[in-house]
Amino acid sequence: MTTKQQAHKVAIINSSSAVIDLLRTLLESAGYETVTAHIDDIKSGGLDLLDFLKTHDPEVVIYDISIPYEENWTFLKLVRDTDAASSRRFVITTTNKQRLEQLVGPTETLEIVGKPFDLDQVLAAVQRRPRRR
Repeated sequence: MTTKQQAHKVAIINSSSAVIDLLRTLLESAGYETVTAHIDDIKSGGLDLLDFLKTHDPEVVIYDISIPYEENWTFLKLVRDTDAASSRRFVITTTNKQRLEQLVGPTETLEIVGKPFDLDQVLAAVQRRPRRR
């Protein structure tokens, strides 16, 4: 296990506090440093996602896409196209993996994990390709 100073940082962004806590426990026990945010805070304007990414500088972002898939994917795509997010690895969790895969298409910096997900599957997705600095 790595120390906090050497740990890769992962952002967990979800609408469920229970899921955030579960993923934080998993990742921190694997040696990752975590930062978290609630999607509701982003949607309400209480948190600017780009500022959050710039401030915390995570290598990997675990982000949940829910209904309406197209609208939420469009928002995240706009975010991912910015300088603050373009070089980060994204792990997307969703209840409709097939639909999101149709919207997204293949990409090296994004992996989609269907829900309900196996925690080992999420950990493996985070470990696959850390962001290149």
